[in-house]
Amino acid sequence: MSAVLHPHDQAHGHDDHSHDHHGAPEGWRRWVFATNHKDIGTLYLLFSFTMLMIGGILALLIRVELYQPGLQLVNPELFNQLTTMHGLIMVFGAIMPAFVGFANWMIPLQIGAADMAFARMNNFSFWLMIPAAVMLAGSFFMPGGAPAAGWTLYAPLTLQMGPSMDAGIFALHILGASSIMGSINIIVTILNMRAPGMTLMKMPMFAWTWLITAYLLIAVMPVLAGAITMTLTDRHFGTSFFNPAGGGDPVMYQHIFWFFGHPEVYIMILPAFGIISQVVPAFSRKRLFGYASMVYATSSIAILSFIVWAHHMFTTGMPVTGQLFFMYATMLIAVPTAVKIFNWIATMWRGSMTFETPMLFAIGFIFVFTMGGFTGLILAMAPIDIQLQDTYYVVAHFHYVLVAGSLFAMFSGAYYWLPKWTGVMYNEGRGKLHFWWSLISFNVTFFPMHFLGLAGMPRRYADYPMQFADFNAIASVGSFFFGFAQVYFFLFVVLPCMRGQGEKAAQKPWEAAEGLEWEVPSPAPFHTFENPPKLDVTATRVIG
Repeated sequence: MSAVLHPHDQAHGHDDHSHDHHGAPEGWRRWVFATNHKDIGTLYLLFSFTMLMIGGILALLIRVELYQPGLQLVNPELFNQLTTMHGLIMVFGAIMPAFVGFANWMIPLQIGAADMAFARMNNFSFWLMIPAAVMLAGSFFMPGGAPAAGWTLYAPLTLQMGPSMDAGIFALHILGASSIMGSINIIVTILNMRAPGMTLMKMPMFAWTWLITAYLLIAVMPVLAGAITMTLTDRHFGTSFFNPAGGGDPVMYQHIFWFFGHPEVYIMILPAFGIISQVVPAFSRKRLFGYASMVYATSSIAILSFIVWAHHMFTTGMPVTGQLFFMYATMLIAVPTAVKIFNWIATMWRGSMTFETPMLFAIGFIFVFTMGGFTGLILAMAPIDIQLQDTYYVVAHFHYVLVAGSLFAMFSGAYYWLPKWTGVMYNEGRGKLHFWWSLISFNVTFFPMHFLGLAGMPRRYADYPMQFADFNAIASVGSFFFGFAQVYFFLFVVLPCMRGQGEKAAQKPWEAAEGLEWEVPSPAPFHTFENPPKLDVTATRVIG
């Protein structure tokens, strides 16, 4: 309804009296019944950081086991549970909710809207995640332990798992419903609630990338729901979709899963591109180079992501014609991604650059994400991929894209907007320490995995022969440094800001930052843009 109401009428459009129009409600009610986009954004970000820590603990257990050959700490069964749950928790519990948190906080501020379009649905979509996360993480304590089929949940392993598999499937259904509701909210907000004068081609890039991401989510989450529901009926209701004994086909599961899974990869990176497109111009003191080409490149990536799914399946007995199609399509998707990287570098070219922490993370993102992109291009070649399939080379590749990609972009965005969220400046020295600590330890952890993969070390194995020992030891040590860097970030950067400790932030702490979010005080008041801001309609582009 609020999409139709005029912003200054919105106070009267709410029948929720706990939301006093002039300020935030007090105590626990403010958070449990939150309908304010800023509060819900904060809840999402705190939830995702908690899940990042849980997923990180599982990752460290994996690395402790792999520190040296032989079985140290866990048996192979538990090892596979750890790898499966680490993947599921990081993808569905940490990365996706964090970007939804950024969207909730920033999109209404960036487009001059009073709030998200469907405030109560926004609350519901967040609180759905809590029982789902508890069910997912709690599956370790069910009979037989957590699911151990890999985060991709391939049949026929999923048909042989214990009751925790059903809990995992149910948790993913709930998380999917939450994602779809969040996406509908974002689409309606962006399309219907922009300030007068803000055409689509004047929106900030972050709003654009999220608009496209939200459409992707609505398109592919039901595909995942279908795949795991078919798994459920195979397990309990006598169907044989994926069970060869009944005439089913396990490879069909892979086709359905990756038709979801490949757009999902872009769901986790497009909002990161949006954040980097906000940060790089601000610290280069230049407009973003090639704004329109960035929008078209983002759209192209989204469309092409639907036709490349089977590059994950080159070893399943695909005909050569199919291999060639998916190989060329995958190489094609590198083009719009390269356009984005070129545009960021062109934005920095001859700009008056300064290297505050958000910019350091943005440059770190561009450098390390490009490496991850190149290894992806190598894996796109069917003959090479057949050698490297399911080795540590693949593990290295997707961690370069998702950790150094999605996570570094989130850190960049967090440092960039923290002054606006909390009203105080973070400690710049601590921020820079966090950046260098993260960048170095990340590369120490994941770079050796390329060599392990090229030498033939398969992933998801709890043990390995002696020749892989040295690189595994290096990776394990690096992983602990990387994990502690993120604990340091929370304790010594985020917490002091949340407590208001530090220098008071100006309304616009970054002199060259552009966007409506810098037109409101720091910290951003509980209610903003009750009357929509007036934009210059004649300007070619209002915001970078």
